[in-house]
Amino acid sequence: HSDGTLTIWNIKGQGKPFQTITPHGKQPKDGKKPEPCKPILKVEYKTTRLGDPFMILSGGLSYDTVGRRPCLTVMHGKSTAVLEMDYPIVDFLTLCETPYPNDFQEPYAVVVLLEKDLVVIDLAQNGYPIFENPYPLTIHESPVTCCEYYADCPVDLIPALYSVGSRQKRQGYSKKEWPISGGNWGLGTQSYPEIIITGHADGTVKFWDASAIMLQVLYKLKTAKVFEKSRNNKEEKQNTEIVDEDPFAIQIMAWCPESRMLCVAGVSANLIIYRFSKQEITTEVVQLLEVRLQYEVNDMESPPEGGGGGDRDLPTPGAASPSPQTTGPPTHPSNSSNSSDGVRDNVPCLKVRSTPLKQSPGYQVELVVQLVWVSGEPPQQITSLALNSSYGLIVFGNSTGLAVVDYLQKTVLLNLGTVELYGSNDPYQRQPRSPRKTRQPSGGLCDINEGSASEDRCKSPTSGKLSFNSNCSLTTIQLLLTVFRYCMFVYCVYSLSVCVGALPLCVLFSTVLLSVCPPRGANPLDHRDNSFSRSRSSSVTSIDKEAREAITSFHFCETFARKGDSTITPCLYVGTSLGTVLALALNLPPAGEQRLLQPVIVLPSGTLGRLKGSILRMAFLDNTGTFLPPAFELWYEPNAVGADSEERDKARKRRPVSVSPSTSQELQESQYAVVCSEKQAKVIALPSQNCIFKHSITETSFVLRADVVQMNIGNCVACFCANGHIMTLSLPGLRPLLDVNYLPLTDMRIARTFCFTNLGQAMYLTSPTEIQRITYSQETCENLQEMLGELFTPVETPEAPNRGFFKGLFGGGATSLDREELFGETQAGKASRGLAQHIPGPQGLEGMKGAASGVVADLARARIALDERGQKLGELDERTAAMLASADSFGKHAHDMMLKCKDKKWYQF
Repeated sequence: HSDGTLTIWNIKGQGKPFQTITPHGKQPKDGKKPEPCKPILKVEYKTTRLGDPFMILSGGLSYDTVGRRPCLTVMHGKSTAVLEMDYPIVDFLTLCETPYPNDFQEPYAVVVLLEKDLVVIDLAQNGYPIFENPYPLTIHESPVTCCEYYADCPVDLIPALYSVGSRQKRQGYSKKEWPISGGNWGLGTQSYPEIIITGHADGTVKFWDASAIMLQVLYKLKTAKVFEKSRNNKEEKQNTEIVDEDPFAIQIMAWCPESRMLCVAGVSANLIIYRFSKQEITTEVVQLLEVRLQYEVNDMESPPEGGGGGDRDLPTPGAASPSPQTTGPPTHPSNSSNSSDGVRDNVPCLKVRSTPLKQSPGYQVELVVQLVWVSGEPPQQITSLALNSSYGLIVFGNSTGLAVVDYLQKTVLLNLGTVELYGSNDPYQRQPRSPRKTRQPSGGLCDINEGSASEDRCKSPTSGKLSFNSNCSLTTIQLLLTVFRYCMFVYCVYSLSVCVGALPLCVLFSTVLLSVCPPRGANPLDHRDNSFSRSRSSSVTSIDKEAREAITSFHFCETFARKGDSTITPCLYVGTSLGTVLALALNLPPAGEQRLLQPVIVLPSGTLGRLKGSILRMAFLDNTGTFLPPAFELWYEPNAVGADSEERDKARKRRPVSVSPSTSQELQESQYAVVCSEKQAKVIALPSQNCIFKHSITETSFVLRADVVQMNIGNCVACFCANGHIMTLSLPGLRPLLDVNYLPLTDMRIARTFCFTNLGQAMYLTSPTEIQRITYSQETCENLQEMLGELFTPVETPEAPNRGFFKGLFGGGATSLDREELFGETQAGKASRGLAQHIPGPQGLEGMKGAASGVVADLARARIALDERGQKLGELDERTAAMLASADSFGKHAHDMMLKCKDKKWYQF
């Protein structure tokens, strides 16, 4: 009822309720009626064979429970259990042993449909625990912020993730299996494992098995455990946090399936590197690196004191860390929060926990890298990320520069601004930096750019390794030359104007002279195609826009570092938002103990090429067109002891060896670099660095996601454009293979989560709670009918309970009754003759209806009478059939009784 009461009626009663209760109402002591409660929306009454019945209802709470979550009430005997739900209740259904109401129902579970979930409650166990949900209905627990899709993974990866994920089951679930069955999954035709990784706004990372048609959760990782919980201090949040909400949200993920190494980048400018282990450990102190990655025109207000080697942000390669928790330069300790003038500096956005961290089997923290505030400015969010397990390196970049981190030695190898990558060969005109604000880039490396005129090399005071200053002296010299030329030019023009006395002629002459002979600080490439700009608009080509050149993509590879090289070396290729591809050579120590002791040297080696639009993806092919994957290290147990430790060391030494080209192949092209940007794709031959194929992908739109994918018959470039087109290009010829107008970009969620993978599969998030998987493989399309499942499957109806002759004769047992049978004329009988009866008079509408006569009225009355007679005859047939069935049943039982008692004596009865 609407006042929160329940009324129980006896079917054979005298019209009075058997019991009236208020489940959540307070019973007053003076015998008054209880206070009204909220309406009861639904109630179910289920009988049991050996005990009291179950009454299950939704709603009916008292009005004084303001703010209480929606509840489901289970009443059984004298106990009343109130089960709180996370979301409002839409409906519920009790699962019973039999569907027939005239038998004991024996309820065992309740299915509750919530607005955002489906919950099944076990009624057979104490406390009414819920069943663990086997379906992926919890993907929306926290919004998905990024996702990755991997096909053709190692075969042992899914069992490994499942083994550690099965131990994460929370306590309090029912011990029984999921009670709902129905429908059949289709059979996946692919024989390769597929894994989907989703990053969420609350900092969780979920691994899903996508090999079958269904999506099954394998493992769940909570990255927020690494950081301290916020204290809700407004003043502290304003100084440290970049975002007000979801500071642990996952932004980018990099994963190596072979080594199982994982690196996630958060929205608060932080990175966490995880290593997979099957053993539980306790980490006393979380390893931390703090990085100052801020390259602005006005980033430094004063020259460094002491006249040393400038302001060095981070330790050089090979330098020992002062402590695991605070790895930073001596001049900028990581625990400092304010500079002398009160400006926020050297403070990360999140605080890493200082207490011991218990890490369960699965992904365990190896290293935390945080970008810190610089001179009162918060760090820029990370825009690109890459990991290589064979080299033991990660690289990340943002709108200001990039940093290379050695996670084996827990040190920073390189920390450069984007402009510093070019050295003296910067093709873009940028604002000159003040001599007072120059600083040396971090990193123990040497400037060996080809064509560089800089000889400003110095010894690093901390490590003794060669360090370089790519544009400090050149920038100063260029600035002084520019100022000198402008002063001389103004002086000459002024003298000429004074002598001639023609000021308009002076202005005209100045304009002509500047256009013909630009000053030294202006680069001739200023008249290049404006499509190199990061902006979607061709009109945005201002100097300040180009000065903010972001790092957009990375690719580890073993290739030719420079033009004309005869041997291949480990390299890191960098793509920027202005369409430039830069190469960095990696000098790695031998594997084993030397890798942990000797530093890794990173050497910039020049520019590979330029494309229109931002660089999205890079890959490498051999001279036959076969895809060359980056080197990787096979997984080993990091926490192994004894004999397992020896096997681990052997596995770590088995690094894939690249084969150098022979002497006869030195003059031939040995590799092809595939580069795809927002506008075009290029295939560049190496080591000559000649562009052999070029294709303009789109002119009116731009590419959102591009990947070099492997198919059964070859490799191709797959692109998803903002206008909704999905296109594929052959490799290495870049011939168009497919162009389908699939999905116009109507939601930025699609652009953020769309990703391709191998063997013709792709995926994106079409809503906050739904993953859409698509295919562009003909083989998969041909097998779609076999992959489809069935929602409704035929199920045999349970046998109805036998209604014996005596049971039906004496009216025993419960029967199914509807409202008409309860309250209608059939059971209640006709009204007594003594009751007053309304008889309509001849006046008014009633009189007109009563006086209506004619053929139509007679036919209508005859038809009604015929229908009534047919209904009565039908009821008579049904009753006759029921009586015949009862008679047959009685005759059968009597015959059985006669056969059973035929040979018995009188004393045996």
